[in-house]
Amino acid sequence: MSRIVKSIREDVRKRTAKRCRERGIVIPTFEQMRHPELVPDTVKSKLASVGLWDVNPANLFRITWKNDVKTGLFGGPNALEIPREITGVKARIIGMIGKYFPTGAHKVGAAFGCLVPRLVSGEFDPETHKAVWPSTGNYCRGGAFDSAILGCTSVAILPENMSKERFRWLAEIGSEVIATPGCESNVKEIYDKCWELKKDPVHMIFNQFEEFGNPIWHYNVTGPAIDEAFEMIKGQKGRLSGYVSATGSAGTIAAGDYLKKRHPAMKVVATEALQCPTLLLNGFGDHRIEGIGDKHVPWVHNVRNTDAVAAIDDEDCMRLLRLFNEPEGQKYLEAMGARQEDVARLGLLGISCICNLLAAIKAAKYWELTENDVIFTIFTDSLEMYRSRLEELTAERGAFSLVDAARAHTGSIERQSIDFFKELTHLDRKQIHNLKYYTWVEQQGKTYEEICAQWDPEYWHGLFEEEVAEFDKLIESFNQEAAAS
Repeated sequence: MSRIVKSIREDVRKRTAKRCRERGIVIPTFEQMRHPELVPDTVKSKLASVGLWDVNPANLFRITWKNDVKTGLFGGPNALEIPREITGVKARIIGMIGKYFPTGAHKVGAAFGCLVPRLVSGEFDPETHKAVWPSTGNYCRGGAFDSAILGCTSVAILPENMSKERFRWLAEIGSEVIATPGCESNVKEIYDKCWELKKDPVHMIFNQFEEFGNPIWHYNVTGPAIDEAFEMIKGQKGRLSGYVSATGSAGTIAAGDYLKKRHPAMKVVATEALQCPTLLLNGFGDHRIEGIGDKHVPWVHNVRNTDAVAAIDDEDCMRLLRLFNEPEGQKYLEAMGARQEDVARLGLLGISCICNLLAAIKAAKYWELTENDVIFTIFTDSLEMYRSRLEELTAERGAFSLVDAARAHTGSIERQSIDFFKELTHLDRKQIHNLKYYTWVEQQGKTYEEICAQWDPEYWHGLFEEEVAEFDKLIESFNQEAAAS
């Protein structure tokens, strides 16, 4: 029996299956998201006429890293290598591309992993419940998208200072929106709003920081996609040496747990904003790297499997956002030897993606990696969510010149050093793990017994590898019931 799905409500499940039948909804399994070649031909035939961001049931099957944006079907994992002419390091740095998911960000998968098991078990009733998505940006967008397709009412919670594009998109898709005080790092204010909403049982909170469906999706879908992408490019001497992920909700970093099983010598690097160095220094503060909430350690983070922490200055990220996307910045990078086609694709990196890239550069320098070493990271979203930030930077600082480009490249990439980079000892990991107590046991109702259990690797093995089989059984039986209803 599942440790996450606590009960099967047959009456609700039956009604929901009927709703899905009426709406033409078939729900993909985790196995199909991992291996989209298994998607039924009946679904594939519909996808050719469905846009990537369309609120259409067929797009549930595009919650995968393998969307072929040219054909509308599926291919290999979407990945982008940042050339050495830009990174300045010998190691190869490759990012998985999030833009080619519905909504333009991979968080739609994490939201799926949280909502669908509750939906197909009957624990979530779309006729009476509202799905609440606490987030610092992309997760609530993914949750709103999944909810809209599945016929569920959604409530998005995110800080008021997030980019205009996020709020505009949520309004367009019809989600209720609650803006909480503060910016990216004001996660506690989001939690406070969740406690307020919980008083009304109509609200079901899908808190990505504590919902294990989030890392389960990344372990079983993101991890294998990265491994497949590595096998395609490794050559004779290539070795997967690192995986870098901003902690955020600690869902994406769970792909590292999968990769370590396949590549035991590989290092997992968690990255965060220097202005809010929670893992590095037990610190706090505000920052501008949208997409990575801080000031606490997420309940779903398997800290024992994290090898290092890198803190990145948010000013470096903002400078590179301009370098990668302003005409003078692109002209400069081409003059430095980068190919025009590579420079043109740098718009695939949003602000947190740039943070991940810089942390990968730090890791390559710290471990003195060579041409045979490959570091994978995640390019969560793209410039699409941050065009207003570029406009704000221009209004604040003036037009971006060739001199600005040279300064940004030299100061933020070439001189990116190994300061604010910490390789974790066993006791360092235990110290970070223990920080969970103050948020989760004292404030959020978790138990002392479970936080102790989380230090055992078997706790995570059971969640990441056994739960997904239970989820897929529920999805398959639900689809059969929906087809028969």
